[in-house]
Amino acid sequence: MPLPYVLLSAAVSLDGYLDDTGPERLLLSSPADFDRVDAVRASVDAILVGAGTIRADNPRLLVNSAERRAARTAAGRPEYPLKVTVTASGDLDPAARFWHTGGEKLVYTTDRGAERAARLLGRTADVVPLGPALDWRALLEHLHDERGVGRLMVEGGGTVHTQLLHHGLADELHLVLAPLFVGDPAAPRLFGPGGYQAGRLRLLDTRRIEDVVLMRYAPTAPGTGPLPVAADRHWLRTACELAALCPPSRTAFSVGAVVVAADGTELARGHSREGTDPVVHAEEAALAKTDPADPRLAGATVYSSLEPCARRASRPAPCAELILRAGVRRVVTAWREPDTFVAGADGTGVLRAGGAEVVVLPELEDLAMAPNAHLL
Repeated sequence: MPLPYVLLSAAVSLDGYLDDTGPERLLLSSPADFDRVDAVRASVDAILVGAGTIRADNPRLLVNSAERRAARTAAGRPEYPLKVTVTASGDLDPAARFWHTGGEKLVYTTDRGAERAARLLGRTADVVPLGPALDWRALLEHLHDERGVGRLMVEGGGTVHTQLLHHGLADELHLVLAPLFVGDPAAPRLFGPGGYQAGRLRLLDTRRIEDVVLMRYAPTAPGTGPLPVAADRHWLRTACELAALCPPSRTAFSVGAVVVAADGTELARGHSREGTDPVVHAEEAALAKTDPADPRLAGATVYSSLEPCARRASRPAPCAELILRAGVRRVVTAWREPDTFVAGADGTGVLRAGGAEVVVLPELEDLAMAPNAHLL
């Protein structure tokens, strides 16, 4: 199921403590950075904070700029983004400023917490139970499918940031580093202990804003099972963009492929009809650039804009077989192969029969199909 693009936003001190924006508390961001945050808020469909942050900081989470609010309404959007909070217990303060400023409010909670939250808030907010326990993927699916949220900004606290990263659901991290030492061992930290993704995050951008530095990061490590993570969407989008580099053809699809190790290291990439080979397929081209003895292939993921082929006339082995021979056991694709050239093509079936996990992300199907519009 498609999920919103999830952006985590936070400021930290030089010794790693999280911004605490409550009244009479330490502010790490500068005035110019607060204005940047306001611009990001104006750009998103919803803003989420944990119930603990509402209790501790009593935030309003508004778009403060009248010009930005006017631009939202001129574009046919609500004046303020949807405000969302998450609570397992339903323990919420109905007097908090969160409920009495801005636009619509939404509470995600457990079945048990829903009764308490509804009793405390009345008609102030919509309350959505997610089952016996909080389920972040179900929460994001509901936001996307039922509330039309395509872009979600998460402003804390540390527990919420930690959980979203643990589940591989954060697409981007905006981290502002402030030139302060806090030194208080009880001060909140940005992330808690637990299992995080393998490998290094990918640095997207850095920017100086007065005396603070904004750093934008994205995860790179592929998922490990049938459920996609944020990095899967990034790598599959890259494969779809590679497909646009293919020389046009009336007799073959344009496809892009990327091979990525478990720690997020790109091992190889390729696209159909690459170089001087008029019949090479994308997965074939990418795998040819890897070392067959590379132990990382066993834990790697192949991203292909089109389902790897199960049968072909131009080579002895189809791409599904090449992937299995390479030892790769996870494939992510955007588009199942139509019957245009091969009737009943089922590369997914070949891969699964060989023990590989196949994940399909239909939200990127249009991007994968675009270079092939003349064939469809």
